[in-house]
Amino acid sequence: ENFDELHQAIAANADVVMLDNFTIEDTQKAVELVASLGKPCQLEASGDISLTHLRQVAETGVDFISMGALTKHIKAIDLSMRF
Repeated sequence: ENFDELHQAIAANADVVMLDNFTIEDTQKAVELVASLGKPCQLEASGDISLTHLRQVAETGVDFISMGALTKHIKAIDLSMRF
């Protein structure tokens, strides 16, 4: 959730680190930090990701993006075909 935890995860040799609720600017900084260290882990952006800024998140260079909005705000459709 912050750069202190990112540094701890890198020091612990994490394979993948989730950047939870990072701003676009902080996500970019995290990508640059990991790249400057020889890319010791992959980064996943998560938290408040929506279609409106999905491209911006992708353009930061993260390896993965989690978007809970795809499943959290779904309404079921009645396909029962009752007559």
